[in-house]
Amino acid sequence: MPRSLALPRKLSAVALTAAFLLASSQLAAQFDPDYVPPKTIDGTADLQGVWENNTITPVERPAVFGDKQFLTDEDVVFLEQRLEEIYAAGEDALFGGGVLEAAFSGEIQSYDPSTGNYDSQWMAERTIHRRTSQIIDPPNGQFPPRTEAAIAAARQLQEHREAHPADSWTDRPLGERCLSFGAPRLGSGYNSYWQIVQSKDTVVIYQEMAHDARVIPIGEKPHLDSKVKLWHGDSRGWWEGDTLVIETTNYSEPSDTAPRTVEKRNVERITRVSDDAIQYQLTSYDPGQFTAPYTREIIFDHTDSEIYEYACHEGNYGMENILRGHRAEERMAREAGANP
Repeated sequence: MPRSLALPRKLSAVALTAAFLLASSQLAAQFDPDYVPPKTIDGTADLQGVWENNTITPVERPAVFGDKQFLTDEDVVFLEQRLEEIYAAGEDALFGGGVLEAAFSGEIQSYDPSTGNYDSQWMAERTIHRRTSQIIDPPNGQFPPRTEAAIAAARQLQEHREAHPADSWTDRPLGERCLSFGAPRLGSGYNSYWQIVQSKDTVVIYQEMAHDARVIPIGEKPHLDSKVKLWHGDSRGWWEGDTLVIETTNYSEPSDTAPRTVEKRNVERITRVSDDAIQYQLTSYDPGQFTAPYTREIIFDHTDSEIYEYACHEGNYGMENILRGHRAEERMAREAGANP
């Protein structure tokens, strides 16, 4: 369900300017380094609640920022003005990092309104945070170079999908088949809400996207046998002070299109930095895809909203129609060949 249709607080593109102005002024302040988070009955930092990942910060730093890591006060004021201009022009700007890049480069990126694409009413309103990229390591704000094997695999996959778009359901992406959107799923603005529930021995991170629940044992418990591979990997957690650390291994090879996915290891660090925000960091060691590890940092903001069901239908009637449509294309191609 699109949150903009489900909740009064989700605004149309026309009304989003005011939301951006309010959000930027609220989040301009730095987090208090001496902040002490509330504790659970077990004495650990209380991370419980619903947290939204609706940041405007792009994953990689747009070239317009060069080496600049943070927006200045002047940048925020300029961003607010550009957003006013974008929305006053009636544009449905591309929400996410595209807004930041469009504002500072002068290029407005819009949603494709054609069938199969979502316009802005499907997206949550965005929050201005100060970083110019989620990637903080490498310091240039870019992913490390991809491996030659990953580049070749991506090219091969593209060529296969162009030649065999729907020979069977296995030719379609995992998300379209409603099998997996990944874990952790870190996309912003669309079903980008997490609910965290804690007990002494377990933390559950419930991802709104595809209603995936990550059940994470806490304490000294070994990972599953290396022969056991899972779509979302095998997670184990522990506390380092008030920071929850989660290590995930045992990813299955089909869970990603890059090679050697079984070797991937993710380390997440979740720290409550205020009553209304948690700092999330992900360091990914993915030797099949990247030539070096990388680290992303995202601010999740607290919300009084609820987690909504993600009713994925593409893997149901949608898949049936995709396959039926491609059979029709094949039939028309044969008929055209027989009657030049």
